[in-house]
Amino acid sequence: MAETKDWDLVIKPKESIFSVDFKELWRYRDLCALFVKRNIITQYKQTVLGPLWWLIQPALTVIMYMVVFGGIAGIPTDGVPQPLFYLCGICMWQYFSDCLTKTSNTFVNNSGIFGKVYFPRLVMPLADVTSNLLRFSIQFGLFVVIYIGYWLFNPTCNAHLTLYALLFPILVIMMAGLALGFGTIISSLTTKYRDLQVLFSFLVQLWMYATPIVYPLSQVAGKKVAGFDLTTLMCLNPVTPIIETFKHGFLGASHFIGWGWLAYSFGFMIVVLALGILIFNKVQKSFMDTV
Repeated sequence: MAETKDWDLVIKPKESIFSVDFKELWRYRDLCALFVKRNIITQYKQTVLGPLWWLIQPALTVIMYMVVFGGIAGIPTDGVPQPLFYLCGICMWQYFSDCLTKTSNTFVNNSGIFGKVYFPRLVMPLADVTSNLLRFSIQFGLFVVIYIGYWLFNPTCNAHLTLYALLFPILVIMMAGLALGFGTIISSLTTKYRDLQVLFSFLVQLWMYATPIVYPLSQVAGKKVAGFDLTTLMCLNPVTPIIETFKHGFLGASHFIGWGWLAYSFGFMIVVLALGILIFNKVQKSFMDTV
Protein backbone atom coordinates (compact mmCIF):
# COMPACT_ATOMS: atom_id res chain seq x y z
CA MET A 1 0.00 0.00 0.00
CA ALA A 2 1.32 3.39 -0.96
CA GLU A 3 2.54 5.45 1.97
CA THR A 4 0.35 8.44 2.79
CA LYS A 5 2.26 11.73 3.11
CA ASP A 6 1.22 15.14 4.29
CA TRP A 7 2.37 17.41 1.49
CA ASP A 8 2.80 21.13 2.07
CA LEU A 9 1.66 21.99 -1.43
CA VAL A 10 -0.34 19.99 -3.94
CA ILE A 11 -0.36 21.12 -7.58
CA LYS A 12 -3.25 19.84 -9.63
CA PRO A 13 -4.85 20.82 -12.95
CA LYS A 14 -7.81 23.16 -12.93
CA GLU A 15 -11.09 21.43 -13.46
CA SER A 16 -12.72 24.28 -15.34
CA ILE A 17 -11.75 27.49 -17.10
CA PHE A 18 -14.36 29.18 -14.94
CA SER A 19 -12.50 28.32 -11.74
CA VAL A 20 -10.44 31.03 -10.08
CA ASP A 21 -8.57 30.14 -6.90
CA PHE A 22 -8.88 33.36 -4.94
CA LYS A 23 -7.23 31.73 -1.92
CA GLU A 24 -4.18 31.06 -4.07
CA LEU A 25 -4.14 34.67 -5.25
CA TRP A 26 -4.22 35.76 -1.62
CA ARG A 27 -1.32 33.43 -0.76
CA TYR A 28 0.74 35.11 -3.50
CA ARG A 29 -0.04 38.64 -2.25
CA ASP A 30 3.64 39.18 -1.35
CA LEU A 31 4.61 38.41 -4.94
CA CYS A 32 1.96 40.84 -6.14
CA ALA A 33 3.43 43.49 -3.84
CA LEU A 34 6.89 42.84 -5.33
CA PHE A 35 5.54 43.28 -8.86
CA VAL A 36 3.85 46.52 -7.81
CA LYS A 37 7.13 47.80 -6.40
CA ARG A 38 8.96 46.71 -9.55
CA ASN A 39 6.48 48.52 -11.81
CA ILE A 40 6.79 51.75 -9.84
CA ILE A 41 10.58 51.71 -9.64
CA THR A 42 11.34 50.69 -13.22
CA GLN A 43 8.85 53.03 -14.90
CA TYR A 44 10.98 56.14 -14.39
CA LYS A 45 14.31 54.54 -13.54
CA GLN A 46 17.30 56.48 -14.92
CA THR A 47 15.18 59.56 -15.63
CA VAL A 48 16.07 63.05 -14.48
CA LEU A 49 12.69 64.08 -13.07
CA GLY A 50 11.41 60.66 -12.06
CA PRO A 51 7.88 60.64 -10.59
CA LEU A 52 7.58 64.38 -11.30
CA TRP A 53 6.56 63.31 -14.80
CA TRP A 54 3.30 62.15 -13.23
CA LEU A 55 2.59 65.83 -12.52
CA ILE A 56 4.19 67.32 -15.62
CA GLN A 57 2.27 65.15 -18.09
CA PRO A 58 -1.25 66.06 -16.93
CA ALA A 59 -0.25 69.71 -16.49
CA LEU A 60 1.02 69.96 -20.08
CA THR A 61 -2.03 68.04 -21.32
CA VAL A 62 -4.37 70.48 -19.58
CA ILE A 63 -2.55 73.45 -21.11
CA MET A 64 -2.82 71.87 -24.57
CA TYR A 65 -6.54 71.20 -24.09
CA MET A 66 -7.10 74.79 -22.97
CA VAL A 67 -5.41 76.10 -26.10
CA VAL A 68 -6.91 73.69 -28.64
CA PHE A 69 -10.35 72.77 -27.31
CA GLY A 70 -11.06 75.77 -25.10
CA GLY A 71 -9.38 78.51 -27.14
CA ILE A 72 -9.40 77.47 -30.80
CA ALA A 73 -12.43 75.16 -30.90
CA GLY A 74 -14.32 77.15 -28.27
CA ILE A 75 -15.86 74.07 -26.64
CA PRO A 76 -17.60 75.11 -23.38
CA THR A 77 -17.01 73.43 -20.03
CA ASP A 78 -20.44 73.95 -18.40
CA GLY A 79 -19.19 77.11 -16.72
CA VAL A 80 -16.51 75.23 -14.80
CA PRO A 81 -12.95 76.68 -14.97
CA GLN A 82 -11.12 74.93 -17.79
CA PRO A 83 -8.13 73.66 -15.71
CA LEU A 84 -10.49 71.95 -13.25
CA PHE A 85 -12.75 70.53 -15.94
CA TYR A 86 -9.95 69.06 -18.06
CA LEU A 87 -7.86 67.78 -15.14
CA CYS A 88 -10.90 66.10 -13.59
CA GLY A 89 -11.46 64.08 -16.76
CA ILE A 90 -7.77 63.43 -17.36
CA CYS A 91 -7.22 61.89 -13.90
CA MET A 92 -9.82 59.17 -14.38
CA TRP A 93 -9.15 58.55 -18.06
CA GLN A 94 -5.37 58.34 -17.60
CA TYR A 95 -5.78 55.72 -14.90
CA PHE A 96 -8.11 53.70 -17.10
CA SER A 97 -5.93 53.92 -20.22
CA ASP A 98 -2.71 53.14 -18.32
CA CYS A 99 -4.24 50.04 -16.71
CA LEU A 100 -5.74 49.00 -20.03
CA THR A 101 -2.48 49.36 -21.95
CA LYS A 102 -0.35 47.51 -19.40
CA THR A 103 -2.73 44.63 -18.75
CA SER A 104 -3.26 44.15 -22.48
CA ASN A 105 0.45 43.26 -22.81
CA THR A 106 0.59 40.86 -19.85
CA PHE A 107 1.46 37.66 -21.75
CA VAL A 108 3.78 39.22 -24.32
CA ASN A 109 5.80 41.38 -21.90
CA ASN A 110 6.15 38.70 -19.22
CA SER A 111 6.61 35.55 -21.28
CA GLY A 112 10.15 35.16 -19.89
CA ILE A 113 8.89 35.00 -16.31
CA PHE A 114 5.86 32.87 -17.12
CA GLY A 115 8.03 30.27 -18.84
CA LYS A 116 10.33 29.75 -15.85
CA VAL A 117 8.31 29.62 -12.67
CA TYR A 118 4.74 28.95 -11.63
CA PHE A 119 2.52 31.48 -9.92
CA PRO A 120 -1.09 32.54 -10.53
CA ARG A 121 -0.92 34.45 -13.80
CA LEU A 122 -3.63 36.87 -12.69
CA VAL A 123 -1.14 38.28 -10.19
CA MET A 124 0.58 40.16 -13.00
CA PRO A 125 -2.38 42.20 -14.36
CA LEU A 126 -3.59 42.78 -10.78
CA ALA A 127 -0.16 44.23 -9.97
CA ASP A 128 -0.39 46.53 -13.01
CA VAL A 129 -3.79 47.84 -11.92
CA THR A 130 -2.59 48.34 -8.35
CA SER A 131 0.68 50.07 -9.22
CA ASN A 132 -1.14 52.60 -11.38
CA LEU A 133 -3.07 53.70 -8.30
CA LEU A 134 0.03 55.60 -7.15
CA ARG A 135 0.13 57.64 -10.34
CA PHE A 136 -3.60 58.24 -10.11
CA SER A 137 -3.28 59.36 -6.48
CA ILE A 138 -0.58 61.90 -7.36
CA GLN A 139 -2.57 63.32 -10.28
CA PHE A 140 -5.74 63.43 -8.20
CA GLY A 141 -3.73 65.25 -5.54
CA LEU A 142 -2.79 67.85 -8.17
CA PHE A 143 -6.47 68.24 -9.00
CA VAL A 144 -7.30 68.74 -5.30
CA VAL A 145 -4.57 71.39 -4.92
CA ILE A 146 -5.85 73.37 -7.92
CA TYR A 147 -9.42 72.90 -6.69
CA ILE A 148 -8.51 74.36 -3.27
CA GLY A 149 -6.70 77.22 -5.03
CA TYR A 150 -9.86 78.15 -6.93
CA TRP A 151 -11.93 77.81 -3.76
CA LEU A 152 -9.62 80.21 -1.88
CA PHE A 153 -8.94 82.82 -4.56
CA ASN A 154 -12.03 82.55 -6.75
CA PRO A 155 -14.87 81.23 -4.58
CA THR A 156 -17.48 82.40 -7.09
CA CYS A 157 -16.29 79.94 -9.76
CA ASN A 158 -18.97 77.51 -10.88
CA ALA A 159 -17.44 74.40 -9.27
CA HIS A 160 -18.67 72.76 -6.10
CA LEU A 161 -18.79 69.37 -4.42
CA THR A 162 -21.95 67.28 -4.41
CA LEU A 163 -22.91 64.19 -2.44
CA TYR A 164 -22.01 62.05 -5.47
CA ALA A 165 -18.35 62.67 -4.63
CA LEU A 166 -18.83 59.97 -1.97
CA LEU A 167 -19.00 57.46 -4.83
CA PHE A 168 -15.34 58.17 -5.60
CA PRO A 169 -13.94 54.79 -4.34
CA ILE A 170 -16.63 52.86 -6.22
CA LEU A 171 -15.93 54.79 -9.42
CA VAL A 172 -12.20 54.00 -9.19
CA ILE A 173 -12.97 50.30 -8.62
CA MET A 174 -15.28 50.31 -11.64
CA MET A 175 -12.56 51.89 -13.79
CA ALA A 176 -10.03 49.33 -12.58
CA GLY A 177 -12.46 46.47 -13.23
CA LEU A 178 -13.22 47.62 -16.78
CA ALA A 179 -9.52 48.06 -17.55
CA LEU A 180 -8.66 44.66 -16.07
CA GLY A 181 -11.47 42.95 -17.98
CA PHE A 182 -10.74 44.50 -21.37
CA GLY A 183 -6.98 44.22 -20.80
CA THR A 184 -7.04 40.50 -20.04
CA ILE A 185 -9.19 39.85 -23.12
CA ILE A 186 -6.80 41.74 -25.41
CA SER A 187 -3.78 40.17 -23.70
CA SER A 188 -5.16 36.71 -24.38
CA LEU A 189 -5.86 37.49 -28.04
CA THR A 190 -2.45 39.06 -28.73
CA THR A 191 -0.67 35.81 -27.91
CA LYS A 192 -1.70 34.67 -31.41
CA TYR A 193 -2.46 37.90 -33.23
CA ARG A 194 0.30 40.41 -32.50
CA ASP A 195 -1.08 43.06 -34.86
CA LEU A 196 -3.97 43.51 -32.41
CA GLN A 197 -1.56 45.45 -30.19
CA VAL A 198 -1.19 48.15 -32.83
CA LEU A 199 -4.91 48.21 -33.53
CA PHE A 200 -5.78 48.32 -29.85
CA SER A 201 -3.48 51.27 -29.08
CA PHE A 202 -5.18 53.17 -31.91
CA LEU A 203 -8.65 52.26 -30.64
CA VAL A 204 -7.80 53.49 -27.12
CA GLN A 205 -7.02 56.92 -28.58
CA LEU A 206 -10.34 56.99 -30.42
CA TRP A 207 -12.09 55.75 -27.29
CA MET A 208 -11.03 58.89 -25.43
CA TYR A 209 -12.81 61.13 -27.93
CA ALA A 210 -15.93 58.99 -27.61
CA THR A 211 -15.86 59.75 -23.87
CA PRO A 212 -16.73 63.21 -22.48
CA ILE A 213 -13.22 64.14 -21.35
CA VAL A 214 -12.61 67.39 -23.24
CA TYR A 215 -16.27 68.32 -23.59
CA PRO A 216 -19.36 68.02 -21.36
CA LEU A 217 -22.03 65.49 -22.19
CA SER A 218 -24.54 68.35 -22.29
CA GLN A 219 -22.91 69.46 -25.56
CA VAL A 220 -24.41 66.52 -27.45
CA ALA A 221 -27.88 66.76 -25.90
CA GLY A 222 -30.62 66.68 -28.55
CA LYS A 223 -28.25 65.74 -31.37
CA LYS A 224 -28.71 62.63 -33.48
CA VAL A 225 -26.45 60.37 -35.52
CA ALA A 226 -28.07 58.13 -38.13
CA GLY A 227 -31.39 58.69 -36.38
CA PHE A 228 -30.08 57.63 -32.95
CA ASP A 229 -29.85 59.97 -29.98
CA LEU A 230 -26.18 60.87 -29.57
CA THR A 231 -26.41 61.15 -25.78
CA THR A 232 -27.74 57.59 -25.54
CA LEU A 233 -25.05 56.29 -27.89
CA MET A 234 -22.31 57.91 -25.82
CA CYS A 235 -23.76 56.57 -22.58
CA LEU A 236 -23.55 53.06 -24.03
CA ASN A 237 -19.81 53.58 -23.65
CA PRO A 238 -19.39 52.10 -20.13
CA VAL A 239 -16.74 54.67 -19.22
CA THR A 240 -19.03 57.66 -19.88
CA PRO A 241 -21.34 57.24 -16.84
CA ILE A 242 -18.28 56.86 -14.59
CA ILE A 243 -16.60 60.01 -15.91
CA GLU A 244 -19.83 62.02 -15.78
CA THR A 245 -20.57 60.93 -12.20
CA PHE A 246 -17.01 61.82 -11.20
CA LYS A 247 -17.33 65.28 -12.76
CA HIS A 248 -20.72 65.88 -11.21
CA GLY A 249 -19.47 64.79 -7.80
CA PHE A 250 -16.41 67.04 -7.70
CA LEU A 251 -17.41 69.90 -10.01
CA GLY A 252 -21.18 69.91 -9.97
CA ALA A 253 -20.90 69.92 -13.77
CA SER A 254 -24.02 69.10 -15.83
CA HIS A 255 -26.71 66.97 -14.20
CA PHE A 256 -26.28 63.57 -12.59
CA ILE A 257 -26.40 61.03 -15.39
CA GLY A 258 -28.72 58.78 -13.40
CA TRP A 259 -28.46 55.61 -11.36
CA GLY A 260 -29.67 53.53 -14.30
CA TRP A 261 -26.67 54.36 -16.46
CA LEU A 262 -24.31 53.94 -13.52
CA ALA A 263 -25.80 50.50 -12.83
CA TYR A 264 -25.33 49.71 -16.54
CA SER A 265 -21.61 50.53 -16.28
CA PHE A 266 -21.29 48.41 -13.15
CA GLY A 267 -23.04 45.45 -14.80
CA PHE A 268 -20.92 45.90 -17.93
CA MET A 269 -17.81 45.81 -15.75
CA ILE A 270 -18.89 42.55 -14.09
CA VAL A 271 -19.60 40.88 -17.44
CA VAL A 272 -16.35 42.05 -19.08
CA LEU A 273 -14.30 41.11 -16.01
CA ALA A 274 -15.82 37.63 -15.88
CA LEU A 275 -15.32 37.15 -19.62
CA GLY A 276 -11.74 38.40 -19.38
CA ILE A 277 -10.87 35.99 -16.56
CA LEU A 278 -12.55 33.13 -18.44
CA ILE A 279 -10.51 33.74 -21.62
CA PHE A 280 -7.37 34.42 -19.57
CA ASN A 281 -7.70 31.07 -17.78
CA LYS A 282 -8.16 29.27 -21.07
CA VAL A 283 -5.21 30.90 -22.85
CA GLN A 284 -2.71 30.68 -19.98
CA LYS A 285 -2.58 26.89 -20.31
CA SER A 286 -1.03 26.95 -23.76
CA PHE A 287 0.14 30.50 -24.47
CA MET A 288 3.84 29.55 -24.26
CA ASP A 289 3.38 27.54 -27.47
CA THR A 290 2.25 30.60 -29.42
CA VAL A 291 3.70 33.69 -27.73
